Amino acid sequence: MGDRTMGSRALRNLGRSFAALLVAVGLLQPTLAAAWGFFGHETTARIALANVRPDTRAGIARLIADERELGTPQCRIRSLPEAATWPDCVRREGWRWGYTAAWHYQTQPIGEQYDPRKNCSGGNCVLAQIERNQRILADESLPANVRLEALAFMVHFAGDIHMPLHSGDNEDRGGNSIETTYGIVPGLNLHSIWDSALAERAITAADPPLVRRYSPEERASLAGGGPADWGRESWQLAGEFVYPNALGRPATPGQAEAETTLTQDAIVAAVPVAERRVTQAGLRIADLLDAAFAPGPLPQPEGRR
Repeated sequence: MGDRTMGSRALRNLGRSFAALLVAVGLLQPTLAAAWGFFGHETTARIALANVRPDTRAGIARLIADERELGTPQCRIRSLPEAATWPDCVRREGWRWGYTAAWHYQTQPIGEQYDPRKNCSGGNCVLAQIERNQRILADESLPANVRLEALAFMVHFAGDIHMPLHSGDNEDRGGNSIETTYGIVPGLNLHSIWDSALAERAITAADPPLVRRYSPEERASLAGGGPADWGRESWQLAGEFVYPNALGRPATPGQAEAETTLTQDAIVAAVPVAERRVTQAGLRIADLLDAAFAPGPLPQPEGRR
């Protein structure tokens, strides 16, 4: 009995050490609560860059040439992948950028009907900020640094809205309050696991690679829609897959869980879901960019006129 107890303690300590290592090397980024983590956001940007029109790519390069005018020397934008992580980088300066925190999500209870206008007072939500920043990016009368800032916000938030727990919530801050063991690694939370560990496993294991040029048929099946559609998709995934997958049973709306374990079987089942959402985010970012750099005015978003 004593040997088994000592073995269990050793395993728990090993798990905690592994979790600390993951955090130390930046794989989980829990303090930033960044959907998809830095690696995931960079991957969505690389997918987008591989699928935009040549003139869009040239327009992005012209804006990046003025990146020093942003006034954020600790958070550079020298490429589209850096632009995709810039909004989380600048949040470290809370005194200057703290007002943007609410722009990264728009959680709604999984047991209610999804409403794209809910929890978005004054446009302070991810859905509204995707639309707002796309319009700023498309306005060539504005200074280049203003448009570059909008580019970074738009690309980042389009990634955020595809992470299910930035839309679905069960009185647990989008899974942040559920202490979750990831395989043998304890002490994480459900939100941080979906942010980083699952997305990173999905990206690195994908065959064929996620960063590539997609065929028109693939784009037709994966892309399309607008921010309201993408938020609804994520909210549905949270209620129908993410919570049941983590809990081993259907979620009970309004009853928050304190802790759970993501078993190996649950992880394997979740990887293709994360892979699809990262891919969809990248291709939809490409569509947003192409529309913003295209001649003529942007169309009004459907359902939000």
